[in-house]
Amino acid sequence: MAAAKTCLICPAANLLDSGPAHRFEIEQPDGSRLPAFAIRYQGKVHAYLNRCRHIPVELDLEDGKMFDLTGHYLICSMHGARYHPDTGYCSWGPCRGQSLTQLEVIEQNGQVWLNVMPD
Repeated sequence: MAAAKTCLICPAANLLDSGPAHRFEIEQPDGSRLPAFAIRYQGKVHAYLNRCRHIPVELDLEDGKMFDLTGHYLICSMHGARYHPDTGYCSWGPCRGQSLTQLEVIEQNGQVWLNVMPD
């Protein structure tokens, strides 16, 4: 079994529980780049493509502002869809029942890494 290939996202200390997201990009095989973000929720790091499932727009109106005022949902600034931060599942809004595209991340040695070649 080959070792996972990873790419550094950010220092783990940059991600505060229900705090601002760390935005980054993922390079596709064709050279295009997709916006993504990492957040910490209830102590665990999660990462997703930064694309609402209703219309493929970025969730945050202001850079990194993904959480609603309660700190328990990710919210699309365009039309208010609410996503569970730990699963990416949309429980309210026009894309209810769909999920954000989750990315595999590893938190290790004080850093957050994107697994660019998951099993």
